[in-house]
Amino acid sequence: MLDKLTGTLDFHGNALLLRSERQRTIASNIANGDTPGYQARDFDFKAAMQQALGQTGGQLAQPSTLNISGTAGGTYVPSSQPAIAGATDARHIPLPKNTGQGGLGENGMGYRDQIQPAMDNNSVDMDRERSNFVDNSIRYESTLRFINGYSKTILSAIQGQ
Repeated sequence: MLDKLTGTLDFHGNALLLRSERQRTIASNIANGDTPGYQARDFDFKAAMQQALGQTGGQLAQPSTLNISGTAGGTYVPSSQPAIAGATDARHIPLPKNTGQGGLGENGMGYRDQIQPAMDNNSVDMDRERSNFVDNSIRYESTLRFINGYSKTILSAIQGQ
């Protein structure tokens, strides 16, 4: 019984973490809208959510072990040797393996395809980024409202109101 109650919250908690990561990526694109040579990035929410569900064999992953950066989740154990080839410190986050223009790396991040190339090789389309930012903000807020409503419903059931 408790698994059913927490399973829904875990799922939506993971969705909230992934939405915040995508929001950060979109904000980075907007901030670099005038940077020459900057390639817009995007975060594939659907693939990352499937990865989060698949990490626990179909069970819902705990937010503390959610892999959204391409690194292993869990606790940090200091090491004197870097875990990544070419890294200078074991705590460095590995760069995503990109599969090319518009391809996705191992963590769901990829470069966005250019619709209208700019003279300075900047691939940020501000209209598209603003649209994605608003869409993701609305989805983030709706997920947060669902979690709040679900928590209030459980609390009122426990209190017998």
